[in-house]
Amino acid sequence: MIPRSLFSPEHEQFRDAVRKFIEREITPHHERWEEEGKVDRELWLKAGEAGLLCPNLAEAYGGYGADFLFNVIITEEMARAGATGPGFSVHSDMVATYIASFGSEQQKQHWLPKMAAGQAIGALGLTEPSAGSDLKAIRTRALRDGDEYVISGQKVYISNGQLCDIIVLACKTDPAAGAKGMSFILVEADRAGFRRGRNLKKIGLKAQDTSELFFDEVRVPLSNLLGTEGSAFKMAMSKLAEERLTIAVSAITVAESALRWTIDYTKERKAFGQTISDFQNTRFKIAELHADTLAKRVFVDRCIALHLDKQLSAVDAAAAKMLCTELQCKVVDECLQFFGGYGYMLEYPIARAYIDSRIRKIAGGASEIMREIIGRELFAKNG
Repeated sequence: MIPRSLFSPEHEQFRDAVRKFIEREITPHHERWEEEGKVDRELWLKAGEAGLLCPNLAEAYGGYGADFLFNVIITEEMARAGATGPGFSVHSDMVATYIASFGSEQQKQHWLPKMAAGQAIGALGLTEPSAGSDLKAIRTRALRDGDEYVISGQKVYISNGQLCDIIVLACKTDPAAGAKGMSFILVEADRAGFRRGRNLKKIGLKAQDTSELFFDEVRVPLSNLLGTEGSAFKMAMSKLAEERLTIAVSAITVAESALRWTIDYTKERKAFGQTISDFQNTRFKIAELHADTLAKRVFVDRCIALHLDKQLSAVDAAAAKMLCTELQCKVVDECLQFFGGYGYMLEYPIARAYIDSRIRKIAGGASEIMREIIGRELFAKNG
């Protein structure tokens, strides 16, 4: 592999601590969590104590004041271990980031230390039954009534939905204004009128709780508004580059891990008097997948560097997300083939990676949307 130059010794020391935490607190329990459909709440408290939640928050809000690379390391190590259950990324890289970037001082002081400690779990309420990638089409409404908002609507496919204590909820505060009428409002999970729906049954990510959420005239004070009315769409667009980069980081790490598992397996497994790795087809196919993965790893690392300098564009992040998630699906599919029937058994990480990977081409913006974003930019520049 081409040497990576992003990380300092301090970063690598943190990586070692994250890897040990995963080996000790996550891997031994993950199969049980997959059967139960969610992780233990106690894990969040342990993760907070170990510094795995919101490390880039300022120290005044319970974080380390660390750079984004600490978040990258957590994402990479979780992906490397196949730890798809804990919804740390949604909590730290999305919900906490929205509050830290756009919240009032009172909102930040109240929620961020609890989120960093794992005492409060965050969810992001965007997707609805009739609104996925087309965020402007949401129907959930938050209408003013005196000094309160009255919220009614439904969300679906919400990660951390069964465990969350706080939801950054996308609502229409002015339904006639289109995208400019959409706002983010903080909704506490103990509010009257809020109800969690069923924990959705999925083909993968079985340990990650994913829920329907219902809001039946939920009343919250006007002070729960995040930022200003009508600014949610602009806020969401400003954070999409980081969200999609994080997905790309996870995807390329899974591809690398799948290759490593396959190389190890094919060097040991024998057929027709020789190891699977002795066949030219094996070496050629693995070489091809390795070269593709290597090229995209270099691209992702460059995108990380640009993001650290606040120079990563939404279009380049969309390209990284599209390329890496599609590569992830390709690599796990073609690597699974080398395992034969064993690749279909869930005790093998390649099988779990296979079923967990498919969502990556959908969540965070479908591949078709990424192509539209990239194509629109190209034709606008060259039209």
